[in-house]
Amino acid sequence: MSGTSRWRKAAIPSDEEFRLETLRSIDLLDTPPDARFDRITRLAGRFFAVPIALITLVDSERQWFKSSVGLEIRETSRESSFCAHAVYNRKTLVVNDALTDDRFAENPLVVDEPRVRFYAGAPLVLKDGICIGALAVLDTRPRWFAASDVQLLEDLRDLAVSEIERQRSARGGRRTGRDRRA
Repeated sequence: MSGTSRWRKAAIPSDEEFRLETLRSIDLLDTPPDARFDRITRLAGRFFAVPIALITLVDSERQWFKSSVGLEIRETSRESSFCAHAVYNRKTLVVNDALTDDRFAENPLVVDEPRVRFYAGAPLVLKDGICIGALAVLDTRPRWFAASDVQLLEDLRDLAVSEIERQRSARGGRRTGRDRRA
């Protein structure tokens, strides 16, 4: 794809500077695979019968995969990230068919490998309201999620957030006790 994007990239959250500071203070970016997170993505992939399941951390220029089932790459650009939309909105995002969604129809992850058609991502919102990424399941064919599917994805996301909070506590990561969103 040429230098100009013809899809809608996610807006930047109003708490972006603090969000990035929090993300980096947890010390998860660019770390080796971790069985705690890999179990969650394996469960998500199997339960939803999807070829790709991810725990993503959305950094300033990229989304990095703390855990990945079904993808060989470890990161993609933030500009093409579906998860960045879930981070911005702080709510679960379901895209039944990316080819029919103006935000994603010409996204490089849709038109090129891995040819994403379905996406569901539950944002990783920490106890203080900071959103650092998403637990996502993806498929190469359109799908539909029932309310019970969304609930299960959010339950699995809550397991991932618990592990992240443990990591944060172990690293002495800051907790503000309040939501820093504007």
